[in-house]
Amino acid sequence: MEPNTTPAWSYELRPQTAQRLQLQLAGEWRLQRGMPRAEALIRQIGDTAAVQQLDFDSTDLKAWDTALAVFLRKLIHHCQARGIQVDQSGLPAGVRRLLELAAAAPRRDGEEEIYDEDSVLNYVGETTIDFWYGTPKALRFIGDCGVALISTLRGRARFRRSDLGLLLQGAGPQALPIVSLISFLVGLILAYMGANQLALFGAEIYIADLVGIGMVREVGALMTAIIIAGRTGAAYAAEIGTMQVNEEVDALKTLGISPIEYLVVPRLLALVLMIPLLTLYADLVGMLAGMTVAITIFDISAFEYYVQTLRSMDLNHVLVGLSKAVVYGICIAIAGCLRGIQCRRSAAAVGQAATSAVVTSIVFIVITASIMTIIYQELGI
Repeated sequence: MEPNTTPAWSYELRPQTAQRLQLQLAGEWRLQRGMPRAEALIRQIGDTAAVQQLDFDSTDLKAWDTALAVFLRKLIHHCQARGIQVDQSGLPAGVRRLLELAAAAPRRDGEEEIYDEDSVLNYVGETTIDFWYGTPKALRFIGDCGVALISTLRGRARFRRSDLGLLLQGAGPQALPIVSLISFLVGLILAYMGANQLALFGAEIYIADLVGIGMVREVGALMTAIIIAGRTGAAYAAEIGTMQVNEEVDALKTLGISPIEYLVVPRLLALVLMIPLLTLYADLVGMLAGMTVAITIFDISAFEYYVQTLRSMDLNHVLVGLSKAVVYGICIAIAGCLRGIQCRRSAAAVGQAATSAVVTSIVFIVITASIMTIIYQELGI
């Protein structure tokens, strides 16, 4: 099952007469399902200059919590300030009691609303609530991806092989220029930092050990993953988010095609296959950068550097780096596709999904890198 990202609530403002409006409430008005802002409805009422009365119709209201009361409280306060009569008889009895309790202690003249939607505390609270209710959805999404991958291994997943080829090209060959630049510069930095200390002991030749092991075990995979997270992970979130806005994901569901299999699995396979290859390439470029520093600054010959690199290098180091690269690829693909699937239906939400995908990917990368490093050190790998 794919996570449900469409709003569970709905409202409609219907004119009954020239001076009377009726607000029809439907669906589930609960905080974890996402709530609308009252300002949009207030502006809509303000555009109707002749309105004198507002009443409610909650026949199709399925479930609600205090979030609905907060929404209605703000709306009723605005109407009362404009002299519009509000008939609450169409609301559920529980909502009316909450509104009565809220109105029992009226605000003093000139007192402003305590609740500020733009405050830091409100932002922290909303972020905490989103994390609390978003974690089960993310876990379900990961489970759906696992099921879809099993279907792919059995040859039952439905996606176009041509799409997979294009995704492989976008995640791999087209990323070589930026990976080359960053890896070369990182290799230079590692070489210079290590050389300054090794030169104190006359051990400049061990620059090859430092750069080689550092790039192969940790830095190569980590820097490649961060580059791909900003370049490809954000692109995945924006692509799928745009499809959400254009209702293309809904069209796939209507046709009986799983969006997880059709959209997520090819992107997941593309990153899992390409990031290890990019990591090997980044390792090589980084070691060439270290060789450049050793040759130009410390008069170490290319052959000496090459031999020392081979002495220090071990197959375990390469396998450790590649295993981390695979895990990083999975994290980036899941984060990018998840944020795209969760994207709301607006242009601004697409940009937010792309930003969130990059942040989530980098957090996952750092966490998994720390955990895997500790595990490998404890196992002596």
